[in-house]
Amino acid sequence: MNENAKISDIKRIHVVGICGVATSALAIAFHKKGIKVTGSDKGFYPPVSTYLSDAGVPYYAGWHPEKLAELVQAGEKPDFIMTGGIGTSLTNPEFLFAKENNIPVYAWATVLNKFFIKNKSIVVTGTWGKTSISSLLSYIMINAGLTPSYFSGGLSLSHPTGELTDSEWSVVEGDEYQTAIWDKKPKFAYYAPTHLLLTSVSWDHADLYPTEKEYFAAFEKLVSEIPEKAKGGMILYCKDNEGAKKVVEEKKVLETKKTVTYGKLDADYTYSNIKPSRNGLTFTITHAGKDYEIKTPMLGRFNVENVTACFAMAIEIGIIPESAISSILKFKGIRRRLEKRLDGDENSARAGKKVTVFDCHAPTPEKASSSIESIREVYDKKIIAIFEPNIGGRQRESISMYDNAFKDADIILIPHFTKVKIDPNEKNRPLEGDELTKYISKTHKDVRYIDDDEKIIETAVSLVNEGDCLVFLGSHGFRGMIEDAVKKLEN
Repeated sequence: MNENAKISDIKRIHVVGICGVATSALAIAFHKKGIKVTGSDKGFYPPVSTYLSDAGVPYYAGWHPEKLAELVQAGEKPDFIMTGGIGTSLTNPEFLFAKENNIPVYAWATVLNKFFIKNKSIVVTGTWGKTSISSLLSYIMINAGLTPSYFSGGLSLSHPTGELTDSEWSVVEGDEYQTAIWDKKPKFAYYAPTHLLLTSVSWDHADLYPTEKEYFAAFEKLVSEIPEKAKGGMILYCKDNEGAKKVVEEKKVLETKKTVTYGKLDADYTYSNIKPSRNGLTFTITHAGKDYEIKTPMLGRFNVENVTACFAMAIEIGIIPESAISSILKFKGIRRRLEKRLDGDENSARAGKKVTVFDCHAPTPEKASSSIESIREVYDKKIIAIFEPNIGGRQRESISMYDNAFKDADIILIPHFTKVKIDPNEKNRPLEGDELTKYISKTHKDVRYIDDDEKIIETAVSLVNEGDCLVFLGSHGFRGMIEDAVKKLEN
């Protein structure tokens, strides 16, 4: 924790880009501490806008430095401006006003560093799984009475996304992407972990890490900074992931730092007897010769690994197994992580045409493939996938990763991609939807590019029948397409 930053010294803050999952969560956490919070953004959409309104945090659309000037003139000058990281331009009028009026500007990751990170800092990082794990782990810790300060990059269906407390513990998601437009360091560089949970390392974000070597180097540096055994540091990592093993299982790390493993076999915490269903998962975790029966309402075989990681960290920091198991059973999951937006099972009150609609944060070929594979395991009829990659998944270096990525889907629909800021001098332009369609078509027989949101939903709805699944895979909100599809299928 930054000892120079005292929450009691902060009276007012303003958030530029408040409608992001991260910035809204931190804004609400500050508001709950009695700090006056205002915010602005270019647009506001549920569920984040609803959370802000329900919490009583005022916000406005657009960038209006005159509103900040009114605060300054009234003697209500913000103590600092928090920005939405890469989503905030250096030419933003409110950003420029802050600079001109000597108001400190911090990216939200550095705000976490100043106010949320504690002396016992658990950081959950890796190419995948970190949002679900950090959210579930904070939920387990809260129920066990540890009341950590916490943050995760997804909206929990069971508890607030972030909280600022007086506990000695913090648990946050450690994202490897850049902190802000003006700060290329990974966000996790600011979280000073004493306890690191590493899920995986597999080359991602090719726009920021042009080579696999550069991507791995960021994680290697993080691992090297974990306190040694004698100082209470610990690294919990997945033994089944080759990238995680490569980063951790280096002689100097193993000799000087405490390491704990989880995985299928030959690990300190192992999982087995997996039984997936449309209502969740049951499986067994084995540790120190004892078996623990685990039940979770979360879908997806990959969540077995995520839950095992949470259970292992919980036990390692002193939480009793029964408490962790109880919390795992009650935790409903994360929005946009195999979230059912429409349940087509016969007994559902909103079954409509008996088609199930999933909303999945799966903006890379690897994550899309994993999500579809998990759905295919428990649904035996047609799967229609609508896919929009993130900027990293649109890099030409990522093309080979699309080979057979959609093998478990019957039909793939590609919409026009959300506009992103691109350096006008960049020669290697990111892929557009029509180009990506051609590449995916090399290993899949039915891929369609439809450059019209309304038409793509009409097509998707016309293609599904009773028992089928419509799956949205991406990082953006699909511009209301999910809501439109649900509405058409319910009628």
